[in-house]
Amino acid sequence: MIAYLIRRFLYALPIMLGVAFLCFMLVHIAPGDPLVSILPPDASADLQKQLMEIYGFNRSYPEQFLSWVWRALHGDLGSSIATGRPVAAEVFKAVGNTFMLAAVATLIGFVFGSLFGFVAGYFRNSWVDRVASFISVVGVSVPHYWLGMVLVIVFSSKLMWLPATGAGPDGSGAWVWDLEHVKYLLMPAVTMSFIPMGIIARTVRALVADILAQEFVVGLKARGLSDAGVLRHVVKNAAPTALAVMGLQLGYLLGGSILIETVFSWPGTGFLLNQAIFQRDLPLLQGSILVLAMFFVALNLLVDVLQTIFDPRIERA
Repeated sequence: MIAYLIRRFLYALPIMLGVAFLCFMLVHIAPGDPLVSILPPDASADLQKQLMEIYGFNRSYPEQFLSWVWRALHGDLGSSIATGRPVAAEVFKAVGNTFMLAAVATLIGFVFGSLFGFVAGYFRNSWVDRVASFISVVGVSVPHYWLGMVLVIVFSSKLMWLPATGAGPDGSGAWVWDLEHVKYLLMPAVTMSFIPMGIIARTVRALVADILAQEFVVGLKARGLSDAGVLRHVVKNAAPTALAVMGLQLGYLLGGSILIETVFSWPGTGFLLNQAIFQRDLPLLQGSILVLAMFFVALNLLVDVLQTIFDPRIERA
């Protein structure tokens, strides 16, 4: 097991380096001047040159990349051009909010998606299967931002049950696990959960239908095992793949939450990325993308390990 973990970690290292390189290059080849947000319209050439030297934009791309990676390895992601605050502090605060939102959304999607998928797979080709499959297709098809706006109109504007935007009643973004703060979390989490719910439901439905058709299930039924016992074996065989899908969906939600967080003004990485893009804040943009990408790689590594724990055949393969 230890050798497998070391091997998987070594596989992840070049992926991390490649992700860092792509993150650096994609941000730098985008059009626009990163200093335009802080330079006055009548800025002199000397002032522009001085700021270029301060932020290191006067050096070649290889020098900037190596310096950026070296500082990132030591926890220094630079300073925001727009605010002057350390990028690491802003990014990790936003990552915490996004991770909490994505984790709750993934949990909701996994619970209901697994429930719909197991029911649809176990009662395949029945009306229950058709209803559950319809719900999963709707979950995958509905646009996030549209669903978020509909929920705001219904539950905030019309019924006035839940707050429309923000992460807390005081507007500071500091999170506390109480009823007032959970109300701010509920609508964005439910909105984000629809796509993972649909994907997990369709995946689990196909897995359960395939497992129930295998010979060992027929043998278990022939030996007189109860339906609950058969279902337990089906769940055990479907768990590794369902877990992998859940891990991937959590990674996708971490990086793809920009529209949801913008709609609900949730102070996460999506909201931060949106601000960095419009302000052309390169250090903040690079730091946010890098941290999200590293989280995605780490989640894939964690899912691989958990899959091996649930199914030792993966390690032997």
